[in-house]
Amino acid sequence: MTSTRPLRADAARNRRLLLAAAADEFAERGLDASVADIARRAGVGKGTVFRHFATKDDLLAAIVLDRIDALNAVGEQLLDAADPGLALLEFLTVAADQQQQRDLSFLQEAGELNADVIRARERMFRTVHKLVDRARQHGAVRGDVTGADVILLMCAPNYVTSYVPDAPPELWRRYLSIIFDGLRPQGAHPLPHPPPAAP
Repeated sequence: MTSTRPLRADAARNRRLLLAAAADEFAERGLDASVADIARRAGVGKGTVFRHFATKDDLLAAIVLDRIDALNAVGEQLLDAADPGLALLEFLTVAADQQQQRDLSFLQEAGELNADVIRARERMFRTVHKLVDRARQHGAVRGDVTGADVILLMCAPNYVTSYVPDAPPELWRRYLSIIFDGLRPQGAHPLPHPPPAAP
């Protein structure tokens, strides 16, 4: 696990470079990406990688944590938005766009046992529940939709387009629009099954 002490400016810069390089490398090569290739891509030595991340698993977890924290920061800012319905749509758009830029969904398992990742994911889930609660209270989404429903739908736009050969980069927006129309109360029919337990 990485230290929580503040980093010097050059160390913080190296860490940002490493996380970006590692995310690109894993997106291209999968879990077989090597530390040497990541260091080369970031323009640093292997020793710099291991000074920041003791193991490759720590690096994987840090990438997952970085993505979750960035998404949660967006969600927390949107909690004060004047239009809760548009706020929820913007959050889902950012979530889908983040995944489209670098599909690192296969890294999720890398952080399953990391305590920092678990806590960050729980914070992000709480933020989603608050966004959904606000949207529901303002009549922007149907009354029987829960935060758990929305959490499960977050990855759906990109998951669907992964089955389309040579899918246009923006195709996920079509399916996000279909999903969001399904969340709206207009023309809604009763759902056939109760929601899952809240994550």
